[in-house]
Amino acid sequence: MVQKLIELSLRNRLVVLIIAAGLFAWGFYSVKQNPIDAIPDLSENQVIVFTEWMGRSPQVIEDQITYPLVSNLQGIPKIKNIRATSMFGMSFVYVIFEDNVDTYWARTRVLERLNYAQRLLPPGITPTLGPDGTGVGHIFWYHLDAPKMDLGEQRALQDWYIKLGLQTVPGVAEVASFGGFEKQYQLVIDPVKLQFYNISMIDVMNKVKANNNDVGGRKFEMSDMAYIIRGLGYIKNKDDIENIAVGNYNSIPVRVKDIGSVQMGGDLRLGIFDANGEGEVVGGIVVMRYGENADKVINDVKKKMGDIQKGLPEGVSFKIDYDRSTLIEAAMANIKSKLIEEISIVCIIVIVFLFHWRSALSIIIQIPITIAVSFIFLNAFGLSSNLMSLTGIALAIGVIVDNGIIMSENSYRNLSEWQNNPANKK
Repeated sequence: MVQKLIELSLRNRLVVLIIAAGLFAWGFYSVKQNPIDAIPDLSENQVIVFTEWMGRSPQVIEDQITYPLVSNLQGIPKIKNIRATSMFGMSFVYVIFEDNVDTYWARTRVLERLNYAQRLLPPGITPTLGPDGTGVGHIFWYHLDAPKMDLGEQRALQDWYIKLGLQTVPGVAEVASFGGFEKQYQLVIDPVKLQFYNISMIDVMNKVKANNNDVGGRKFEMSDMAYIIRGLGYIKNKDDIENIAVGNYNSIPVRVKDIGSVQMGGDLRLGIFDANGEGEVVGGIVVMRYGENADKVINDVKKKMGDIQKGLPEGVSFKIDYDRSTLIEAAMANIKSKLIEEISIVCIIVIVFLFHWRSALSIIIQIPITIAVSFIFLNAFGLSSNLMSLTGIALAIGVIVDNGIIMSENSYRNLSEWQNNPANKK
């Protein structure tokens, strides 16, 4: 079989060269399309379900949220395992699927089951899916350098301008904000005044919610003109909250400012983000979407940050805390230099020992073609160019060259035996 294949190749040299050139061109295209990362993604195929119920203890979270979710998510097909964690005010459920399951198919199945499981949860509690990223999806961290802004203003700038801009970058699954204070209106209620006016805390909450709303009306026509009636009721400042009526006392409205005070403050925090021991900062974490090219996504994020920088207030700039592209470029440069050195040394050794340029050329040509074909298989199996895969290719060059040298030496030996055979001389 092998002998016939060799004979067929020798008789059709042009066809063999065309096939080799086609494979090399296909492989070169695959090199351009193959995603680049510093490390291989060995994380499990998982979908994260996050539920928040602030102010509740871990035991309450476990009993009323985590357990109902886990017990109902177990019926999803192709699940390998389910893990869950309950902590103060939060619940995390990790649904681990089999490795060959499509990520977005898994997310769809989990979302379908959550629609059913939500009826078992306390009123007003809605579980949400985590970003469609992986365990190594945190590719870029940054924080704001804004000495003239307080932490609340920086967090508002991050949440309502910077984050929304970076989420439009292709390949970005989520931009998670960290640090600072999330601004909120805080009502400090005097319980003695509540008792005096015979008003409950639930009444105060419902009245404030009901008064922070716009309502629509019908069309009003007058003098051949039509006017749309609207009721404008959204809260714009703390004075609007103070003037909300929450009850009455002897036919006199009782307003929020009569039973307490209103102030601007920050939401409850469970930690802070400190930069190099110099104080708190506000920033974000860019999470890459599953299967994307990390190097390309980071470069696109940096370009977008340059555009966003133009709209930032004076004196505000970005500071990069973690940039995986630095590691990626260093790893790729190291592997490429080693490949070039190895190919060069192999070429020199082959030429010196064989001392026949045609034989040496046939061996040297195998190296780039084989490397190019390797990237075809990397794309076919969904593997990225990283330290592990490229190191394996570098180690395989020795096997490629050994094979070529052995075949060339075997050809020389058979030709020598044929030439030295007296029967062939006659």
